[in-house]
Amino acid sequence: MELSVNGQKTYCYTGGKPFEPAQPTVVFIHGVLNDHSVWILQSRYLAHHGWNVLAVDLPGHCRSGGEAPSTVEEAADFIAALLDAAGVQRAALVGHSWGSLIALEAAARLKERVSHLVLVGTAFPMKVSQALLDSSLHDPMKALNMINVFSRSTLAPPPSALGPGTWVYGASLALGRRVLASNTKVNVFHRGFKACDSYTNGEFAIQAITCPVLFLLGAQDQMTPPKAAQGLVTAARNAGRMVHIASLAVGHHQKTEAPDETLFAIRDFLTLRRT
Repeated sequence: MELSVNGQKTYCYTGGKPFEPAQPTVVFIHGVLNDHSVWILQSRYLAHHGWNVLAVDLPGHCRSGGEAPSTVEEAADFIAALLDAAGVQRAALVGHSWGSLIALEAAARLKERVSHLVLVGTAFPMKVSQALLDSSLHDPMKALNMINVFSRSTLAPPPSALGPGTWVYGASLALGRRVLASNTKVNVFHRGFKACDSYTNGEFAIQAITCPVLFLLGAQDQMTPPKAAQGLVTAARNAGRMVHIASLAVGHHQKTEAPDETLFAIRDFLTLRRT
């Protein structure tokens, strides 16, 4: 599905189903050097079980035009514009890593327009080491290899993810190379990392949301360790928000390392409230 957002072509994967205005909507937001495809199992399931799905390629990434966001705030503004372009009055937001910060900031700004918030592999602050920042700028392939080592707890996913025997590490490298090559004007790798590293509004944003929030964390995550999300968890609880936590025995790529568990956690959380 292609939409015009801020005057630019924006691609959203709908899970193979047409958009139905009467159905609830869920927006999936990818992380750095990813695209809509990382949500393949979760987006297809929900699309075939009563949800409109908008698994977006962020601006300047793969099939979407426009300027790649340089801050979390810019990306959050894009999500608001995306909902307007799709004619969606209310939606659930699901974001992974950088996408989790984007979803969080968007939920804080959109208030009641967001029905549920799911933060997958999140942390605040989401600081990026200087070595990775430098490598992503000057030697992207070195940085890509580094993050794929740090991100994974398995080399082959369960069959429901990408197929039996799929080489997760190699598949992630190929996706990262493709996303990086999709934008010849901007290094979206370094720009995304800088956006994560410089975001400072997380604690205020989590207190400003008005919806339930699910923290979906990987117990073996070396990129965003579960303890790095505890400040957000505490701030949300102190603000009286409904907080749910799911901890999976995997690394940073919960969507392919534990595809079924990730799907079921999101699915069950989305049924809590649809009004």
